[in-house]
Amino acid sequence: MPQPHKPILLATVFSDYICPFCYIGDLRLNRLRDHYDLKINWMLVEIHPETPAEGQPVGAMGYSDARWQQMMDNLQRLAEEEGVRLQQPAVSANSHQALLLAEATKATAPEIFYRLHGRLFEACFTDGLNIGAEAVLRTLAAQCGVPEDTVEAAWSDEAYARRLQANLAAAGHVGVRATPTVFFSPAHRLDGAVPYQQFIECARAGWLAQQQDDA
Repeated sequence: MPQPHKPILLATVFSDYICPFCYIGDLRLNRLRDHYDLKINWMLVEIHPETPAEGQPVGAMGYSDARWQQMMDNLQRLAEEEGVRLQQPAVSANSHQALLLAEATKATAPEIFYRLHGRLFEACFTDGLNIGAEAVLRTLAAQCGVPEDTVEAAWSDEAYARRLQANLAAAGHVGVRATPTVFFSPAHRLDGAVPYQQFIECARAGWLAQQQDDA
């Protein structure tokens, strides 16, 4: 039996692979695919460029023990709602190389992008790997079938670094204050990992706005 036609829903998402709330947001976005033909413009942004290339202990991020525990408890609750169990890495990674790899894959091997995209989140928050390490990224790229020339270009072609700079500028222009930030229209946005019902409601309102714009 033919599958019912799903309405097209456009979204622009500002996200970083070292942000656990972005992982939750990504899982919730994927649930929208049950209702929509979701087409996402991924605006990858580096949220902690000050992190050393080799990473740093999570304790160096400056949170009090109480605040950190509160954040982790909230995060685990959100993860359980999505059916995953997070493993908080001992090292806070520098995401720059991972973001470059994702940008290069998106540009030159788009059919592989989502495989890599999901694997980067899983590696960081399910496997507890340091996705700032080149050896780790090369292994993940190979697992996902990213061509070797794409991997090399990601870290040598300045076009991808410029793309990250443009994403960051765009984030500032539209007032992004948290990751993830999801736009379904200029007036319909979600800041952070909000409840799934809020995703559904905002997506519906954004879809209606998109239909009005196309009319």
